[in-house]
Amino acid sequence: MRVSCFIDASNLFYGGEKSLGWKIDYSKLLYYLKDKYKISRALFFGGVEIHNFNFNYLRNDTVPIEDVDKYLSTIIKEQGNQMNDAMLLLLNRHLQKIHFYLKLKEFGYELYLKPVKLFEQEDGTMKRKANCDVDMAFYLMKEKDNFDKAIILSGDGDFLPVFKYLRSQGKEIIILARGPRTAKEIRQFAGSNFRDFEYLKYRLKME
Repeated sequence: MRVSCFIDASNLFYGGEKSLGWKIDYSKLLYYLKDKYKISRALFFGGVEIHNFNFNYLRNDTVPIEDVDKYLSTIIKEQGNQMNDAMLLLLNRHLQKIHFYLKLKEFGYELYLKPVKLFEQEDGTMKRKANCDVDMAFYLMKEKDNFDKAIILSGDGDFLPVFKYLRSQGKEIIILARGPRTAKEIRQFAGSNFRDFEYLKYRLKME
């Protein structure tokens, strides 16, 4: 049986790590998924700050993370002494996130990253957002002929129409997410194929 895993980074973080109270070891996670479910691929969907890096949306499906790493490192090296502490701290924090993604790639995850964008909210404040739901839904459909079973690391209810369609096409869907942060309709859809992250703490927690 061909098994692929699809990971919604935003949902995994906000619905997983922040509510769990413990950090996920992504090396252990990938080992667990391969050992337990025999996955052959782990597709990871997330957002990344690129700070004016010249990213071509029409030509690229994912942010070239190595190039952004070099770009930000060069900015810090050449302009760091001219920046205020807050900006320098921000750039270094975003560079750490890039290094995290590079580590995931080294582990064996397939990265599908999109730039974080700034949006003005009704109250005039700015919000950063990189919603990858559409991207993940697209790849679930695009890759449907390449898997018999999909392991989904997300509890987002927006995926329900895609999951229902995939099941109608004979695909098995297993949901691995944080119970209290998983949409009710996803829990109902998954039934016995739902797994709560809380019970994997002893296997996935970062030491």
